[in-house]
Amino acid sequence: MTVDVTRLANGLTVATDRIDGVETAALGVWVGTGARAETAANNGVAHLLEHMAFKGTAKRSAAQIASEIEDVGGHLNAYTSREVTAYYARVLKEDSALALDVLADILLNSTFDAAELDREREVILQEIGQANDTPEDVAHDAFHAAAYPDQPVGRSILGEPDIIRAIGRDAVIDYISGRYLPGAMVVSAAGAVDHDTFVAMATRLFGGMAPGPAPLLEPALYKGGEKRIVKASEQAHIYFGLPGPQYGADDYYAAHVFCALYGGGMSSRLFQEVREKRGLCYSIYSYLSALADSGMFGIYAGTDGAQAGQALEVAIDELKSVAMSAGVGETNRAKAQLRASLLMSRESTSMRAEQLAQQLLIHGRPLSTEEVRAKVDAVDPAAVSAVAAAALAGAPTLALVGPVEGAPSLAALTARLAA
Repeated sequence: MTVDVTRLANGLTVATDRIDGVETAALGVWVGTGARAETAANNGVAHLLEHMAFKGTAKRSAAQIASEIEDVGGHLNAYTSREVTAYYARVLKEDSALALDVLADILLNSTFDAAELDREREVILQEIGQANDTPEDVAHDAFHAAAYPDQPVGRSILGEPDIIRAIGRDAVIDYISGRYLPGAMVVSAAGAVDHDTFVAMATRLFGGMAPGPAPLLEPALYKGGEKRIVKASEQAHIYFGLPGPQYGADDYYAAHVFCALYGGGMSSRLFQEVREKRGLCYSIYSYLSALADSGMFGIYAGTDGAQAGQALEVAIDELKSVAMSAGVGETNRAKAQLRASLLMSRESTSMRAEQLAQQLLIHGRPLSTEEVRAKVDAVDPAAVSAVAAAALAGAPTLALVGPVEGAPSLAALTARLAA
């Protein structure tokens, strides 16, 4: 491995993945906090904070933050998920110090100007409106709300309009001061980067932060349930799910092989049975949504409302079939897809910087490519069937948006699962 990890005196983790022969570096700050660290009263503040970080510091205006990186041909961006907020850049190797300085500045010295906050609220309200006009996004949020009812992890990452309008400057500052702590942060870089030099830069910029551990989160409790939103649209958007493993679970990699086999590509069972053989939909796939302490399998399908029931029934029947017996050939094909995806991701500096940061946040250590490949290679058909069977034993979740008046109820699908 070319990976090196250093933990500063205040608990901040600094990690690099050197790649010889490249002329660029991807670097960023990954914070182990996101939407699930919110309350019902401040839902959306994590995402609002991510936006506000780019709106001006004590020494840079919003325009300067963008232009300093783009003037050297670089790229600067951020995202908020349920458990992580990330701020990252990709630049030429000689501009790494500039990029890290900008990232440190927006995280440690943002002014959170009241006028900028008012403007950014309007931007986020437009973003929420755009999401609400996208039925698949509405169905996805409804899916999480049904699976994790009345919990932070089940709420929208964007937040609700009324809450966004009410969040003030003090709430933003309270969130960053209570959650952006060194023990919950990883500064990661990959590409043309020297570890000792990068550690020295990170120490100068972040070493003055007061020590603080990663704050505790409210446990995520998967429960399952149903949400149905009937509205006029060309297609019905369907999410169906069952409980799955969390990060670090013994069957985590078997779960990924199962998802690839079941609905991960054109050769998968879902694609072949639901789309190719029956023509019931254009888009259908399965995925694993893992959290630190919970997880679920999800199936998405976009189909005609009149065919929603049949598509769901076929998907359930195929799931039961995998639980009974996964084939050797399809298991090997799914493993090959995962191995190829892993190796392809290693050719991207941005992916390597992110993977390193995520591994340190989740596992507390980097995972080598060889270690991950060995875990994938160890999965056999029996392990895939066991994962599917374990999912079938849990409570299902169903979310539907569109012309879904005649789609089967969760109770009917639950009965089919048990039959």
